[in-house]
Amino acid sequence: MKIAAFFIFIGMVSSAQEIKVNSGKIERLPNFKSQYVDARNVDIWLPDGYSPKEKYAVLYMHDGQALYDADQTWNKQAWDVDDAAGKLIAENKTQKFIVVGIWNNGIKRHAEYFPQKAFEQLSAEKQEFVSNEYLSKGKIDVAFHPVSDNYLKFIVTELKPFIDKTFSTKTDVANTFIAGSSMGGLISMYAICEYPEVFSGAACLSTHWSGIYQIDNNPVPASFCDYLKNHLPNPKNHKIYFDFGDQTLDALYPSLQKMVDYIMYEKGFTATNWITKFFPGKDHSENAWKERLNIPLEFLLKK
Repeated sequence: MKIAAFFIFIGMVSSAQEIKVNSGKIERLPNFKSQYVDARNVDIWLPDGYSPKEKYAVLYMHDGQALYDADQTWNKQAWDVDDAAGKLIAENKTQKFIVVGIWNNGIKRHAEYFPQKAFEQLSAEKQEFVSNEYLSKGKIDVAFHPVSDNYLKFIVTELKPFIDKTFSTKTDVANTFIAGSSMGGLISMYAICEYPEVFSGAACLSTHWSGIYQIDNNPVPASFCDYLKNHLPNPKNHKIYFDFGDQTLDALYPSLQKMVDYIMYEKGFTATNWITKFFPGKDHSENAWKERLNIPLEFLLKK
């Protein structure tokens, strides 16, 4: 049974409902302010035995409200990050690390997670097409303009310095990682491309390469591929993990991931610094991602 974890932020207990975890504890930064994006909660997982006398690697993760406790999520599913991370650390399969769970911003999630420079490469006509597709599917409520550059500025220039000041972290690029799924996979890929001096590894599960939930008549995947050709980080000192299933929304991804894999190969990524895994029969859900979370965690954070 999961035990309750208390939220503490600079001596103040958050009034939010407690998150239940099996391993470690959660400390919440409630309503964390930013000059670049709207304020949001940030939930930090600290492993059992966390001590300021030690230094910890840091994994930043998106969709923070879905990471720890299924009882508090909209679909009653969660990644159970505390289980996977705690087990790997206890078994000495990874270095010790903390997880910074950044809450998404609801209706603005697509704008914050869609790689901005890839969108801006599109013609005005194609940008309008993408916007109209999102509007018609109810994913946004105003014309679409990505703000992912500002979202990453928030993480890199505001949140990371606070985390490094408040917690006992290894601050260098070799010990800083980022991860997410679906649109969160896109923004994780974008983060390591835009800030290779900050992040040395990215885990992108069920990456939403289609962008607008279709394959036919869709300019988005080609734009993502063009962006990657010009912005992938140096494979000598960066690791990237991709995966996908073939059920529900993941059914869109096999052919698109092959396009990306070809670019990875052409840019010099090999089995030592890049993994793409296919999980037949798996769908697009937190339950599917938690089953395999140990794989990217061990790949990125192994000793």
